[in-house]
Formats: sequence, structure tokens, C-alpha cells
Amino acid sequence: MRLFLHQLRYEQLIFWRSREAAVFTFIFPLILFLLLGSVYSGRVYGVPASQALLSALLAYGCAVVCFAGLAITLVIRRENALLKRLRATPLPIVVYIAGVLASTLAVFVLETATLFVLGRIVYGTPWSGHIVSILLMLLLGTACFAALAVGLSGLIRSAEGSSAVVNLIVLPMAFLSGAFGPTHHYPRFLRAVGAVLPLKYFVDLSNAIYLHGHQLWDRPRAVGVLAAWGAAGLIVAIRRFRWEPREG
Repeated sequence: MRLFLHQLRYEQLIFWRSREAAVFTFIFPLILFLLLGSVYSGRVYGVPASQALLSALLAYGCAVVCFAGLAITLVIRRENALLKRLRATPLPIVVYIAGVLASTLAVFVLETATLFVLGRIVYGTPWSGHIVSILLMLLLGTACFAALAVGLSGLIRSAEGSSAVVNLIVLPMAFLSGAFGPTHHYPRFLRAVGAVLPLKYFVDLSNAIYLHGHQLWDRPRAVGVLAAWGAAGLIVAIRRFRWEPREG
């Protein structure tokens, strides 16, 4: 436990000292919320647009923090030989992985809390009445997208290309999954693509819990799909994740 807490503290220090990472993974969803919230009006899904936007951006924040940010970090550390050197230290690999994942979860939970506070102050959005389901949703989303991030990091060949590859996945997925607004007016083939993406089911889960007062266990299909995507990411991670640099 002592080693784990030390590694968690170390990961947090690295994250917050890296201004670029903090802006990309933590601040960007908050800026999007303020910008889109000032543009959207009326009602969406039967609730005020700002409330629906807050729910969707909870899911988008998960994709940015737990998927994009983690995948880029792992690729950069691998190509800089940090992961290779890490294996030569007395630090157990399990403790390192647990520290990285716990740090990722901590950032995502903090971002979620900040979104709720920001929404309340700026747009008057309500607090969630189902805290347990919200927390379980955050854990499920973190596990799913972190597993996918580790799997993807093993497929990306260079540190220079990591940001481009990840953004090429995250931004289209966010549009197709409803993270930036409803998708019912999209062409049928785009909705069909969005229907198989994990972020779509996280958005649906967030909407069900925050907007319509359901519990996490009331949406077994969404939970099952996210768990399946997480399992797929874990399988790829086991087969393709590398500790040694690919380049040079």
C-alpha cells in the first residue's frame, strides 16, 4: 500500500506539472462545456439543453482522460524508454499499473466534480440524485476506456504519431456517439456506426442516470457493452502492449 500511494502521488505530480496534458485532458472538456452551453438553448431529451450537455460531456471527459490521455502517455513513456527502465527497478509492475490507473481515475473524478460545480454556478444545472450510480458509472467508464487505451498504445508505433492517431479516433467517436449533442438527425449509416462505439453507451448511461433518474443496474445492456469493449481492449493489451521502444 505504501508503494502504491507513493506511485499515485508521483503520477499526480507528473500530470499536473505537464501543462499540455492538463489542458488537453482536464481543461478542454470544461471549455467545451462553457462554449457549447452558451450556444445551445431550449430543451434536449426533455430537459434544459445545458443539463443534457453536461451529461454528454461527462462521457466525453472519460474518453479524453481515460482513453486519449492515457494512451498518449504510455506511448511517449515507452518510446522514451521510461517503461523499459522501470522494469529494471524494484517497483513491482502491478503497483506501477495500479498507480497509473488510480491517477487516471482521480483526474476523471475531479473533472466530473468540476463539471457539476461549473454547471451549477454558470447554468444552474441540478446535482445528481444518484451518487452511487454516478460513481459506479465513473469506475466502469474508467475501466473500459483505460483498457482500450493500453491496448491502443501497443498498436501505435511512434510518440510523434500518438496524438494524431488518438485524436483521429476520439473526435469522430464523440460526434457519432452524441457527446456533442443528439444524433437522431444524422444519416442512418452514421447512426449505425455510432451504435457500435463504446462512447455511445457511456453517453446513454450518463443520460439515463443523470437526466432521467435511473440507476446503473437499470441499464444492463449499456453496462454489458462497455464491459465487452473493456474486455476486448484488455485482450489486445495482453497481446500487443510493449515495454521496450519500437523506434531506434
